[in-house]
Amino acid sequence: MQHLVTILTDGYADWETALLNAVARGYYGVDTHYASPGGRPVTSSGGLRVLPDLVLEALDPDAFDAIIVCGGTIWRTPEAPDLAPLLQGAAARGRLVAGICDGVLPLARAGLLDATAHTGNGPGSIEPALYGGAGFYRDGTSALRAGKVVTAGATMPVSFMGAVLEALGVADDDLRVYMRMHAAEHEAAKAA
Repeated sequence: MQHLVTILTDGYADWETALLNAVARGYYGVDTHYASPGGRPVTSSGGLRVLPDLVLEALDPDAFDAIIVCGGTIWRTPEAPDLAPLLQGAAARGRLVAGICDGVLPLARAGLLDATAHTGNGPGSIEPALYGGAGFYRDGTSALRAGKVVTAGATMPVSFMGAVLEALGVADDDLRVYMRMHAAEHEAAKAA
């Protein structure tokens, strides 16, 4: 069984990892967990209050196949938790590390994007002072997987879900059908 942990902070963007966790757990039997600073309850940008089951500071990268960093308002503030040791440890052990929206910033701060193709909320969304990988930034409309690193902008939760599940090796034809269903919605919007 695969084990995944999503890191949530106050002001987390509740839509960004909801689909990933629901599909991973509900359809593919992935063991999903949530961690927050101090294990305290956190409230999303939409007002959803969650009591995570794990303490962020006590996470063991060996216990998870994937560490997911949900975006949110904290990642651009001095109050942002330092995830560098956790993310570097996970990457060194060959674990999947993924970030969406401003959840990409901790990956940049940890040096994981210095030589890795990645995306985010748009060109310039990751300040060059944070990392040495600005030349590896790829602008686009879908999540980007580069080995065991997945990055996405805030508007890419569907492709983020797909990229993470593919990286975990649990993707199948059902996932591809599900992805096409969501893509059809966006194609209809373009035509209107």
